[in-house]
Amino acid sequence: MSALLEIKNIETFYTLIYALRGVSLTVDEGTITAILGNNGAGKSTILKTVMGLLDGQPDKGTIEFMGKRIDGKDPEVIVRMGLSYVPEGREVFEELSVRENLLMGAYIRRDRSAIRRDFDQVYRYFPVLQEREDQWAGTLSGGEQQMLAIGRALMNRPKLLLLDEPSLGLSPILVKEIFGIIETINEDGVTILLVEQNARMALSISDVGLILENGRFVMKGNSQELLKDKDVQEFYMGVRSEESAKGYQRWKRKKRWR
Repeated sequence: MSALLEIKNIETFYTLIYALRGVSLTVDEGTITAILGNNGAGKSTILKTVMGLLDGQPDKGTIEFMGKRIDGKDPEVIVRMGLSYVPEGREVFEELSVRENLLMGAYIRRDRSAIRRDFDQVYRYFPVLQEREDQWAGTLSGGEQQMLAIGRALMNRPKLLLLDEPSLGLSPILVKEIFGIIETINEDGVTILLVEQNARMALSISDVGLILENGRFVMKGNSQELLKDKDVQEFYMGVRSEESAKGYQRWKRKKRWR
C-alpha cells in the first residue's frame, strides 16, 4: 500500500493553548483510518488543519498529500488536489435545494457530463436524496442532512474523504445505515479518514484505529485488535472489565451510605 496522506509532527495552537502536540499519522490508499477520542481531544482539529481551515496552522510539522506538501495552502487548492471534507454538524446550505447543495460540491469542476454521472452515483448511495432533490435542505431530517453532506463532498470526486463525527445526533438505526454506506464508498475506491466518538462503529468498519488524548496519539493499531483491547473497551465503549466493575459496585455501596 502507498501512503496517500502523511502528517509529520504537526503542532496546532488556539491562542496559547496546544490543540495538537507533535501528531504524526499516515493514511494508506484504499483504507479507512479512524481517529477516536473524547470531546476536546483534538480530533476535529486534525481534519481542519489538513484542510487548511485554521489560519497559519500548523505551527510546526508538515502535511503531504500524494507526495506533495499541502500545509499552508488555501482550502480551495487542497480541494482541487482531491480532498473533500464533511464537517461536524453537516453545515448544509439550508435555503438551497438538495440538488443545489450537491452542485455546490462540484463547483470547481467543468466536466458536465461526468457531473451528471456523479449525481447518479450519489443517488445510488442515498436514494432518499433523489426523492427529495427539489426540497430545501433545511427541511430534511438530521440523517438526511448527513447523507446530503457526504453526497456533496463526493461530488468533488475526492481521492481522500475526511469525515468529522458522521454519527453525531443520529439514531442507532441511522448510524448503522450511514456507516454501511461509508464502507461501500470505500469499497468503490475512496480512501477515508474518519473522526468519530462512536468507537465501536468506527473500529468495526476501519482498517486502522488511532486514539487521541489531549492532542497526542496514545494508541494505534489494527482496528479489529483494538476492538478486543480491554482498555479500549472500558474507556471508549463503556464495557467494564470484571475488576473495574467490582470496584464500581464497591464505590456505589460506599456512596449509598454517606
